[in-house]
Amino acid sequence: MSKVAETVLEIDLGALRHNYEYLKSTLHPGTKFVAVVKAFAYGHDATKIAPFLEKLGVDYFAVAYTSEGIELREAGIQTPVLVLHPQSVHFDSLIDHSLEPCIYSDHIMSRFLEITNARGLRDYPIHLKFNTGLNRLGFGEDEAEKVFTVISGKHSVKVASIFSHLAAPEDPDEDRFTRSQINAFRRMTEMFENIAGYRPLLHQSNTSGILCHPEAQFDMVRSGIGLYGYGNDETKNRHLRPIGTLKTVISQIHRLEKGDSLGYNRAFIAEKPTLTATLPLGHADGIGRPYGNGKGYVRINGKYAPIIGNVCMDMIMVDITDIDCREGDEVVVYGKNPSAEEFAATAGTISYELITAISRRVKRVYIGG
Repeated sequence: MSKVAETVLEIDLGALRHNYEYLKSTLHPGTKFVAVVKAFAYGHDATKIAPFLEKLGVDYFAVAYTSEGIELREAGIQTPVLVLHPQSVHFDSLIDHSLEPCIYSDHIMSRFLEITNARGLRDYPIHLKFNTGLNRLGFGEDEAEKVFTVISGKHSVKVASIFSHLAAPEDPDEDRFTRSQINAFRRMTEMFENIAGYRPLLHQSNTSGILCHPEAQFDMVRSGIGLYGYGNDETKNRHLRPIGTLKTVISQIHRLEKGDSLGYNRAFIAEKPTLTATLPLGHADGIGRPYGNGKGYVRINGKYAPIIGNVCMDMIMVDITDIDCREGDEVVVYGKNPSAEEFAATAGTISYELITAISRRVKRVYIGG
């Protein structure tokens, strides 16, 4: 990896390829793959990540919102795009960009049917979402027969897939609950085939489901965090490579004497002579205030430097008293060591929150493609 002279998120496309190929290798033959690139591709820029994955042969992309799907189309993506959480106000734009909506409630279903009928569409692809226990989005099992009957009688749409979401597939203590979700999903999808007379694609597994419950692969799986190098389990993580390394540099070094304070609200008071380094990133870049006051750390020349004082909007300060370093030296915030999971854990959060929070003002640099 190259040395940097500013704050950058270095993204290894070779690692992305590795993760995709590893996840694919765990699937049954013929199982399709949905690459989840919502939230700016988990902070890595979907307009760069999706074209690379498209060349690798993913079958679908998934985003949260219509605007994210439009970004993919404007970036030249031709692969089908599933919009997981569309709002009815955006349905015309969604259709104009050939995006495929998740239909998860009576309101969303009736509004989308109104629009497709008014536009004279036929067999427009939709995806039915069912709630099997996550209790977040989706029709309930008690609504399945009514939904299937309504949809099967409409010519303006056709069900491309039926899907659900597992709540805790990585947790062996929740295996019984996971099995109940899988069984509920099977019951509903069998009902659809009996009513509609055809079988759409079925999918329920996220990354943890892929790695922990091969019996729940059905026709297709969805992976988000796994593509970016994390598997929600230490044993699974060994097979994955984090694709993002957040790097910065030392802007300035200060010497504090005993009793000197540092940063806003004088949150750090030196108990002995202390050397500190100021780094050019802060909570406006995605490193939130919870990481301050000794909770977070970075690596400088192979050694750990704890974050001291309050995190500022554009700067953090670290203790370098026992580290041989100079202004301009490179600093690793997270990557392979520490990983995003390890760094996030110091503030009591998870890798998802950390990597998706990295501001767009942080320069993205792509290697290994």
